[in-house]
This record gives sequence, C-alpha cells and structure tokens, in this order.
Amino acid sequence: MGDIAFRQEEKIGFAAALVLHGALVAVLLMQAVRSDVSVFPERMTVSLATEVGLEAASPDPVAESRAAIAPTLADDPAPAPEPAPAERVERAAPALPPRPAARTATTPPAPARDRSRPDRTPAPKPSPSPAKATERGGGSRIGDDFLSGKGSSTTTDETRAPAAKFGSAERAALSSAITRQLRPHWTAPSGVDAERLVSTVSWDLNPDGTLKGRPRCKTDPASITAGNQPQAGLHCERAIRAVQLAAPFNLPEQFYDRWKALEWQFDRRL
Repeated sequence: MGDIAFRQEEKIGFAAALVLHGALVAVLLMQAVRSDVSVFPERMTVSLATEVGLEAASPDPVAESRAAIAPTLADDPAPAPEPAPAERVERAAPALPPRPAARTATTPPAPARDRSRPDRTPAPKPSPSPAKATERGGGSRIGDDFLSGKGSSTTTDETRAPAAKFGSAERAALSSAITRQLRPHWTAPSGVDAERLVSTVSWDLNPDGTLKGRPRCKTDPASITAGNQPQAGLHCERAIRAVQLAAPFNLPEQFYDRWKALEWQFDRRL
C-alpha cells in the first residue's frame, strides 16, 4: 500500500482535533477530582458577648468585707482562780503531860528537872491536810477583741460576704452549662422547612435547680412558613419536654439571680 498523503488543510484540522480532545479530557478529569475531594464545612453559629464587667444583682450586695482579725495570743493563759479552802472547825486537843511512873524499891528516883532550861519536848502537830493538785487554768486563748469577717479588707467594718463578679467569662460559662444540659434531651422535628423553626421557652427555677411551674413556649412567627406550619406545635412541645427532662439544673449557686428566670431559643443548631 502506498503512503497516504494529507493535504495541508487536513493536517491542520487533525492537529486541532487532537488538541481539543485533549483539553476536553483534561477538564473532565479535573471536575472528577474536584467533586471527590471538595468537602464543605458545616455552618457554625458564633455569639459575641455585648455586656462585660457586670456585678451579680444579689438581694443585699456588699462591695468588700472585713478580714478576720484575732488578738495576739499569750503563751501561757492565766489560770482560773481556785476556790478558798473551807475553814477547819476541829482543833487539835492540847497535849497532856505524861504521868510519873510509880516508885518502887528497885527503881531509883527520877532526877529533878532543871527549871532553868525550857522543856524541849515537841508538841504534837496537827496532821496536815492533803495538798491539792495544782490544776492548770482552762481559760480561752481567744479574747473578746476577736473580730470576725468574710473578706480581706482592713478599711471596713462590714462582715457580710462580698458580692460575686459576673462578667463576660461567667456569662459564657453559664450559657455553655445550660446548653450542655439541654442538648441531650432536644430533638428538632423533621419535615419541609422544619429547620427554619425557632421556638423560645421561658421557665423559672428554684435555688436547688428544680423547675418552678411549667415552662412556657412560643414559636417565632417569622420562622413559620406554609411548609413547616404543621410542625410548629410539635416544635414547642419538644422544646418544653427538653427543659423538663434536663431539670434539675446544676448551676452555680452564687449566680442564682442570673438563672432563676431563663429564656432560651430552640432551633436545629442547639
């Protein structure tokens, strides 16, 4: 067979077809690779704190409290006074002089006593009373000038506990604690536009974290559409049930005035 000869126009068309086909294959390969590795992150909600440096609104707050001040303690407290001993009623009887012995023929007479020398015979002494054991005093080492306090200030006489600070860090921690206790009991309903529903639940709490009455719920009218209107009532019921199951809440007692009345939004991102 003889060699096939191409004209100049055919060569140009053939080369252009090869280039176009190669470009098409490259575009298809790039799209396939992009569809395999492209992973879009889930949308996240960020809330910014707008109030900082707030103080707890306690019923009777105090800015600072006095420090406890104790007096200098003595190394050896004074002993308690001992009661005076009772006066002895009985007195020792006077000693009687001894009787002279009877004289016999064999016994020589006793020599006459020299009157110029005093009688050195000791008189009997009364038996001494038993000595009492010396008892150590039991006095208190804390005097009447002890000053109690619950703070660290030395310029005030206030003895109540100072009010706790409630700033941005405390607000964020309280919000996180409430959300963490609600989330395991919350399940948003499914359906058309159900993810757009937003319900607000209000409830009151006792100091021990238990519910005070039944929670109240209302759905934001702007979040209700023609498609999710049948799920609006169920959305509120599940939000109320989540609050009831989360009680009693475990929240810091010093900030009870901040969480005794709560209002929380429930949506699919809770």
